[in-house]
Amino acid sequence: MASVEEIFERYLASRIFKDREKLLPDYVPENLPHRDEQIRRLATVLAPALLGSRPSNVFIYGLTGTGKTAVTKYVLRKLKEKAKARVEYVYINCRQNNTSYRVLAELAKSLGVKVPFTGLALGEVMKRVLRGLERRRRILIVVLDEVDNLVKRNGDDVLYFLSRINEQLENSRVSLIGITNDLKFMEFLDARVKSSLGEEELVFPPYNAIQLEDILRKRAAEAFNEGVLEEGVIKRVAAIAARQNGDCRLALDILLKAADIADREGADKVTLGHVERARHEIEKNLTVDVIKTMPLHVKLTLAAIYLLTRDSVKTITTGLIYNKYKELVSKVGIEPVTQRRISDIINELDMLGLINARVVSMGRYGRTKVISLSASASSVKAGLSSDLIMKTILEG
Repeated sequence: MASVEEIFERYLASRIFKDREKLLPDYVPENLPHRDEQIRRLATVLAPALLGSRPSNVFIYGLTGTGKTAVTKYVLRKLKEKAKARVEYVYINCRQNNTSYRVLAELAKSLGVKVPFTGLALGEVMKRVLRGLERRRRILIVVLDEVDNLVKRNGDDVLYFLSRINEQLENSRVSLIGITNDLKFMEFLDARVKSSLGEEELVFPPYNAIQLEDILRKRAAEAFNEGVLEEGVIKRVAAIAARQNGDCRLALDILLKAADIADREGADKVTLGHVERARHEIEKNLTVDVIKTMPLHVKLTLAAIYLLTRDSVKTITTGLIYNKYKELVSKVGIEPVTQRRISDIINELDMLGLINARVVSMGRYGRTKVISLSASASSVKAGLSSDLIMKTILEG
């Protein structure tokens, strides 16, 4: 077995990487291919800040991995360079900071205002943010990434505060950029918040396979030593990500994971075999993480599908799933939801890519929905088993 020193020495002598950082998700390159239109539109909205005028609020929509965050950071970086000290921005990820208090505490921190990790009333934190803003005498652009995660968990108090904050300021101005992959996000907001927030909207389309290939080639040139990628690696990674709604972040994750696997093995090249191993590992991790965060009734529905699959039931219908679900619910000792709700949950699981629900013709018996697992059974079991209740059910 290799010692710690040997592991470190082997890494320092890596034949694969030139600059591994260039494949990490928080790296924003100097050039963002295939997002020229979105860059121009966002720059046009934010440009008034250069002359001291508050830009419109912007909401940016698009599926995961469509470049929303990278474009936003890129344009804001350019804006700050041009505006010198007149414009500042703060980036807050609402998945990591998933409560109203934490978001406002991060905002306060960016203004040089001290706020304890917990313990203050929300109103007091808001007052401190206001005082900090007035002292700065700047235009501040607040970026709330994955803002839907905050609103669904905690309501829209923070958005309401930020949408009305300029009424209480004399020396500074605040604009908001909300980033979300939920196209129905606005439906979660109170009418009073909608009226003062939705000034500009920007939608990011998914990348296609050719665009993903182009992006990966440019990143690979920065990240890898010359000649370390086997022929076909970039094309294969791009094709995998294109099938997953054009997710560029997934493409970069797979390429990085494949290179890491090759590097750990001391290989001279990243091969198609490394790509397949990386894909399976990432898909498993994503599936497990998604399942861990599901509500109990959604887990029970997925468990019903998993168990029917394990029992080799050939045609799994909504009716069979509901009967199995009720059986599981009785074991847990809780009230079942309606079959209509289970149908909705099945649609949600289908959208997440965990199952495949397709409508098939049964001849004179009409049409019915047939369900099968899309994710691997082992990944589904691992995700469900992280919940002690579900683990007991699956092992019972």
